[in-house]
Amino acid sequence: VQLTVSGGDLVQTGASLRHSCAASGRAFSSYGMAWFRQTPGTEREFVAGITWNGGRTDYSDSVKGRFTISSDNAKNTVYLQMNSLKLEDTAVYYCAAGEEPSWGRGRVRPGTMWLLDVWGQGTLVTVSL
Repeated sequence: VQLTVSGGDLVQTGASLRHSCAASGRAFSSYGMAWFRQTPGTEREFVAGITWNGGRTDYSDSVKGRFTISSDNAKNTVYLQMNSLKLEDTAVYYCAAGEEPSWGRGRVRPGTMWLLDVWGQGTLVTVSL
């Protein structure tokens, strides 16, 4: 299974961007998918997550109200719509997928990111003044 990420760009504050993360390969099955981000010298942090069954979502406090995660089950694709971008949103964004055991039973936000089953490549978002 491979996750292909697209959507990185250089934008100004207040702009919008949309990432996509498409799963391909063998019959893809996962409990949920999530977006994370990382800046140099910091730990990778959770941004948003969604479960395939029921489409439950969760967001970090720093993006709640500005970012929206959604999924297209038919396309095995998850999107991250980012609005009202701020300087502090500058980061490399990653998506990841996991089955329920690695995700955490019943959780919307993954319990431990490093247990997730597959990661996509990072995509750089740079927000400037």
